[in-house]
Amino acid sequence: MKSRNLISFSCTLLLSIVIASCNNANTADQFTSGSYRFVFDESLSPILDQELYVFKSIYPDAKPDVIYQPENKILDLMLNNKARFAVMGRTLNPDEVKVLNNRNLPPQIGKIAEDAIALIVGKNSPDSLMLLSEVKSLFLSNTKTSKNLVFDSPNSSIINYLMKLSGTNQLKQKNVYALKNSKEVIKYVATHQDAVGFISYSWLLEPDTDYASAAQNISVVGVKDDNTKNINNSYVKPSQSALALNQYPLKRTIYIVDCTGKVGLGTGFASFLQSERGQKIILRSGLLPDSLPRREINIKKDL
Repeated sequence: MKSRNLISFSCTLLLSIVIASCNNANTADQFTSGSYRFVFDESLSPILDQELYVFKSIYPDAKPDVIYQPENKILDLMLNNKARFAVMGRTLNPDEVKVLNNRNLPPQIGKIAEDAIALIVGKNSPDSLMLLSEVKSLFLSNTKTSKNLVFDSPNSSIINYLMKLSGTNQLKQKNVYALKNSKEVIKYVATHQDAVGFISYSWLLEPDTDYASAAQNISVVGVKDDNTKNINNSYVKPSQSALALNQYPLKRTIYIVDCTGKVGLGTGFASFLQSERGQKIILRSGLLPDSLPRREINIKKDL
């Protein structure tokens, strides 16, 4: 009797495990389905929102859990194993890669696009041109300026980029302000002639209705790299062609960082971003895709 009960219990336990496994298989994220947490740099949300919209329309079973964070918070989440898939405005440095490797989370890193850091001022501001050396000097503590420097976040990837560019590791100036997001930067600069804003170029390409009017009241500053020996060098505003020709000096690469260690929704979205379709979205947005999509031309002999 005990033997039969034991067999019955074992069969029931085995059946429960099989059912649980099937349920997990159905709910686990797959290449184009299921849910998985994505963490994106909030300064890049215009282009990533476009990519997500198309990805989810093609794969309706894909339910990415997306959160936008400033760069420093993204790194904290990844280094503490609270996020494993991110899109950022820079790659990881060797120390960060080492930490992830030591935690058995080896990162797969890939490029998807080139972005520009745009300097914006009020529409009637006289500061329409700046040398690259002048931009760098704005972040040095001994520089005196009447301009207020405005950013999207105190932990912004754009602040990190410009601090690294200027060779400083902290900002002590009283004229540096961090707002809630890039929309607020555009709105602030549009109404303050003493401000210089720093945002991703992607925010200026197709402004949403809630800040489109403000975007019409700002101007983009032309920047000249005065460190180059190119005699034909001139003041350049960010554009797709300027990025392609390497003419605009304040540019950065957008990277995928995948620490999932599996083929799942993160891998699927990364593949989509790097696919011809994903790269075409970047091309049409006005940024520079990492790989230019092919253009097929049919030549007819007879008209």
